[in-house]
Amino acid sequence: MAKGKDVRVSIILECTSCVRKNVNKESSGISRYTTQKNRYNTTSELELRKFCRYCKKHTTHREIKK
Repeated sequence: MAKGKDVRVSIILECTSCVRKNVNKESSGISRYTTQKNRYNTTSELELRKFCRYCKKHTTHREIKK
């Protein structure tokens, strides 16, 4: 039996303050987290506050395209 599209999809969350015009010059990279979301319940782009180890504080992490 063939399955349809998966309900839960893997997404990547990326720090918005690290990406935005390389504001933090001393940072050596961009903070990224991987997680899953339900494509039917959360149709919009996911945005969470997570800890960025390069900024050394909690920042907004936004979903990016794979």
